[in-house]
Amino acid sequence: MKNDRRARIKEEADRLANSFVLAGALPVETDSLLPADVLLDLYGEDIRARAFVTHDPMLGEQMLRPDFTVPIVQRHMAEGAEPARYTYNGSVWRKQMGGRSTEFTQVGYELFDRTDPAAADAEVFSLFAGMLAPYGLKVSTGDMSVLLAAVDGLQTTDRRRAALRRHVWRPERFVKLLERFGGLSAVPEARAALLAEVAAVGAEGVVAVASAQQGLRSEAEVLARIAVLQEDAQADAISREEVAMVEAVLALKGTSSDVLAKLRDMAVNFAPLQASADAMEDRLMALAARRVNVDDLPFAVSFGRTNMEYYDGFVFGFTAENRPDLPVVASGGRYDALTRVLGQGRSIAAVGGVIRPEVLVAVQEGVV
Repeated sequence: MKNDRRARIKEEADRLANSFVLAGALPVETDSLLPADVLLDLYGEDIRARAFVTHDPMLGEQMLRPDFTVPIVQRHMAEGAEPARYTYNGSVWRKQMGGRSTEFTQVGYELFDRTDPAAADAEVFSLFAGMLAPYGLKVSTGDMSVLLAAVDGLQTTDRRRAALRRHVWRPERFVKLLERFGGLSAVPEARAALLAEVAAVGAEGVVAVASAQQGLRSEAEVLARIAVLQEDAQADAISREEVAMVEAVLALKGTSSDVLAKLRDMAVNFAPLQASADAMEDRLMALAARRVNVDDLPFAVSFGRTNMEYYDGFVFGFTAENRPDLPVVASGGRYDALTRVLGQGRSIAAVGGVIRPEVLVAVQEGVV
């Protein structure tokens, strides 16, 4: 029975991959064992925590491939030409909870093309939507660049903007930081006590009377960190109006057309949102040209914030609404910043997505 199901999953994976080939993608493969020291930091916190890592005496720290996108981007930035479309079909490995398999299949499609980002987003989304249309899945979309633009436009220090950006993918931590930077919540007691002590005896004095050194930080690094905390404590609070604006951005939810109208209204009083609104309008026009009903297409700014950390623009997902026990069937989005990191400053506009054939088979069969 298990072999029969594996055969069914392989058949489904091959069918999906063939559909991507027919859409113009070049089939590619990557190594199953990847250099962890280079690639692990590029994944989100969720995937990093679930990667299988081992140490090879010759190669150093290695990990079993947790997904295909990062190694494919690395390969493309080293040797690819534009425009390029790739597809892949193979196993990935992640630690799991709840008895789910640690090895599963991913079939994906990646598009590298800087000529028209809106058209590229529309191409990838409409391709996935068309392939998955027969299964009655719930569709979700969002755009990480909207919230990132709101953060970048705040009248505050570079350090505070960087901290908020870093925690965009951790919703609770993000809100706590925003409220603290806006003076709406108290500084943590331990930090307040440290700053009071520094004010009384100086940073060097605090270090001098501290207990024996623990951990990996040197004395110079500890002093530098104290200086950062002092600088932050002296910074002006983010205005109540800007805090409210970010909270309003986080709450944007509805149909794509409705959200665009609300975003346009917000951009009147907060200019940094204007570029995101323009990009969203371009994308909706491109989607409509591909016969996607954007008036009914769900959109939420907060969608994808917990598990899509290398995406920095348009994001999408397909789930089985009547099967909450199942993982996401398909997901994807834009990841321009990832290409910049792997291209050592040279970036290429990139968007892609992945389908899990095991989950699609479970949807079809009504079994986990």
